[in-house]
Amino acid sequence: MLQSLISLDDSEINLVTDAVQQWCSEKKLDIESTEGRRAITIAVDLVQTNIAPEKLLAELSQQMDRR
Repeated sequence: MLQSLISLDDSEINLVTDAVQQWCSEKKLDIESTEGRRAITIAVDLVQTNIAPEKLLAELSQQMDRR
């Protein structure tokens, strides 16, 4: 999990962790679960593609629903 965050700066790490924590909370999942780890990977990918911060959670939710 931490390896995927290494390439991000502090503000991007905060965006990823906030979005994933919120998503996990809504789904009643632990961030360390398989789904939580997958959400982190997807969120990192989204941040690296320069998604607007306000769209991160919505796009994360859409992509997690597709998989």
